[in-house]
Amino acid sequence: MSSSKLPSSTHGSMSNQKRPTAKFHPSLWGDIFLSSPTTNVDAKTKLQHEELKEEVRRMIKGVMDDELLYKFRLIDTIKRLGVSYHFEREIVEVLLNIYEHDYKDDQTLETTSLQFRLLREGLGAPCEWFHKFKDDDGIFNMSLTSDVKGLLELYEASHLRVHGEDILEEALGFTTTHLGLAKASGTIEYPLSALVSHALYQSIRKGLPRLEARRFISIYQGNASHNETLFKFAELDFNLLQISHKEELSKISRQYHYTKIGF
Repeated sequence: MSSSKLPSSTHGSMSNQKRPTAKFHPSLWGDIFLSSPTTNVDAKTKLQHEELKEEVRRMIKGVMDDELLYKFRLIDTIKRLGVSYHFEREIVEVLLNIYEHDYKDDQTLETTSLQFRLLREGLGAPCEWFHKFKDDDGIFNMSLTSDVKGLLELYEASHLRVHGEDILEEALGFTTTHLGLAKASGTIEYPLSALVSHALYQSIRKGLPRLEARRFISIYQGNASHNETLFKFAELDFNLLQISHKEELSKISRQYHYTKIGF
């Protein structure tokens, strides 16, 4: 009867073999996430998050009959706070309604620029809307320079230009110059001054969403007219996402560590 065991010589040779080890580069974070404890989110916090989310959802649905500029400011704020991923359907519904029905020749520079940017990010908008802000000589009206909010929105809108849109190229030069002068004058109040300074350093278009959200949450908090429900939701959602990302990095770090040492 043959034995089920391997011959001793074979068994010995296999036991003496060394398992190959991979030469991974050292982790950029060291053991920070490897030893990171698991953070449990309590039921009360989860419930608060859901309740605030539903309040914000009702807020978005309730803007259908509100002033156009208020709609744009609300949607833009939600996006910049980094929580729009919770309300994609509701936001699209509002923007579709605006896309189909709402554009008026008497709109302010801020309203037109916000509308252009929000629509162009998903549905499309014509750059010809901005011709009305030029004078008879074909240059942007100097009267616009006193409207810092409008200039800032036109500046951000100009970063969504495509090849051949000369008016947006002109808008970028015009707004960069006059926002810079307004900043240097020291007459812009906070939080608008912080928004202008950061925009001139880096437009919304070029920022990393999570980093931009973190920065904007702080600025939004400093705005005396901020919506407290929206602020609380954005702050809580950011913290919960941070916990989730930290746990994911901890799992990845453990997997990397055990692979590196040959387990």
